[in-house]
Amino acid sequence: MPAKLKILVILILSIFATAAAGVYIANRQQSAPIANNNLPQRHSAAVASAQEVMANPERAKYKPIPLGSIKSVLQGSDPAALALDAFDDSAPERGTRKVEVFYPQPNQAFVTIVQTKERKNATSAVKYRVELTSFGRSLLASSPPLWQIVWAGSQEQCLLRNGRKDLAMITCQ
Repeated sequence: MPAKLKILVILILSIFATAAAGVYIANRQQSAPIANNNLPQRHSAAVASAQEVMANPERAKYKPIPLGSIKSVLQGSDPAALALDAFDDSAPERGTRKVEVFYPQPNQAFVTIVQTKERKNATSAVKYRVELTSFGRSLLASSPPLWQIVWAGSQEQCLLRNGRKDLAMITCQ
C-alpha cells in the first residue's frame, strides 16, 4: 500500500473517530427540560418551582434569589470562591462567616455561607445556599472543572436579647 493511501486512510479514520466521539459526548450531556407552552406562564412557573423543591427538598427552607440580581460572575473554577463573591457582605460590621462546600455528586456542589452580625440588642444571621454544576474543563484536561451557579437562596433570622438573656428567634425585618 503506497504511503499516500495510508495517510488518506488514517485521515479518514480520524475524522470518523472524532465525529463518533462528538456524538457520544453530546448524548451523555443532560438535556434541559422543555416547558409546555400551552399552560399559562404563572402555572408553569409554580409547577417548575414545586418540581425543584421535590427534587431538592432543602430548597424549600430558603427564599430563592434570582440569578440575574447577582452582580458577580456565575462561572469559575472554585465553587466556594464563586459563592463568596456572589454574597460577600463587605460592610465593616462585627460578625463571623462560615463557609461549607458539599459535593453530593462529581458534577454538583452545594455551598452554604452563614454570615452572623452582632448588633447592640440583637444578633442576625443570614444563611445562603448556592447550588453549582460543573460543565467541563478549561483548555487542558488536567485543569480543574469549571462550575456555574444554577440556583441560590437565602434565609435570615434574628435573635433578640434583653440584657444577657435571649428572648426570641424571629424573622428579621
